[in-house]
Amino acid sequence: MKKFLMMLAFAGVSVAGMAQTELTEKYSVATNSFWSNWFIQANVVGTSFFDNGEKWSSPFKGYRTNLGASVAIGKWFTPGIGLRTKVNGIWGRSIISEDKSTNAIKYWNAQEQVLFNLSNLFCGYSETRVWNIIPFVGVGVLRNCSANEYCHGASLGLLNTWKISRKVAVNFELGLNILDDDMEGTTTGHQNYGYNFNSTDRHINAELGLTFNLGKATWNKVPDVDAINAMYQNQIDALNAQLNDANAENERLNNLIKNHKCPEGKTVTVKEVAAAPVSVFFNLGSAKVASRKDIVNVQALADVAKANGKTIVVTGYADSKTGSANFNQTLSQKRAETVKNELVNMGVAEDKIEVKAAGGVNDINPFSYNRRATVEIK
Repeated sequence: MKKFLMMLAFAGVSVAGMAQTELTEKYSVATNSFWSNWFIQANVVGTSFFDNGEKWSSPFKGYRTNLGASVAIGKWFTPGIGLRTKVNGIWGRSIISEDKSTNAIKYWNAQEQVLFNLSNLFCGYSETRVWNIIPFVGVGVLRNCSANEYCHGASLGLLNTWKISRKVAVNFELGLNILDDDMEGTTTGHQNYGYNFNSTDRHINAELGLTFNLGKATWNKVPDVDAINAMYQNQIDALNAQLNDANAENERLNNLIKNHKCPEGKTVTVKEVAAAPVSVFFNLGSAKVASRKDIVNVQALADVAKANGKTIVVTGYADSKTGSANFNQTLSQKRAETVKNELVNMGVAEDKIEVKAAGGVNDINPFSYNRRATVEIK
């Protein structure tokens, strides 16, 4: 049994490593800090106890069932892979008779379990998903406090969670525990009931309770670099088109002047200022700039505007798929004001900055890219 437990633990760690790599590549979620995505769980537990040597009997027989409780603390390392430490027990049954008072014991069962969120692994991470299906496997130690006996065990089961809010979810799980030794701790009276007590014990659990998320409970998608590059390429193409038009107009005016007969005629250079709009991105529900790299591009545009005495227009946006219309309107205003303050720090006069708030929009796919402010020369 010990070799089996070691193999199970090694397999769990190996699968977790492979799944984390695949998930990160497939769904491109950013890794959170160590203190993010922790959770605690508290459950009421109904447990039915079995001895492997006895004949099959209903799991609802009173001499084998008892109520208890469980608590767990865990962490999601990716949206699909997590670990939890779980302890359940208090009241149990040792199956030495068909008299529930004779069978009554006190015990605890501590398990370290690997969690696999199939909803996120196969369907991709979504912070709005309500129902998550989470199989688990684990290893641990059980102590029969009444008989002062310890034994190793393995567990497997299925956890379901239903999201109530970002911080709270209802959870229901079914689990099976298999022990490597007899947990009764006594052989007295075994022959009277026809059971083979030199075999493994096991018990099944049905648990209902709540999950409380600690700290940050969501995951940010990694920006789609190709999409951003394509957006900037479109802006560059538009800028090149404007420059070509300006050069053509300049050439036309020079030709008109050269062909004019007035002696005072001279070459005139038409000066056009054209700069592509710059986008500054923000995280969900935040007016803090997500990456200071965006400010570098704003600095270049601010320098052009100052050199030519131009006005800069800053327009704030929020994504329409999250938050109410009033909330998004306020958030877009705050994002625009944040970029305005950056421009003022760069030396742009406040009277040369126009601020607009566009509210919630759905202009760009994926929708997270709508959480931005655009900066352009008027």
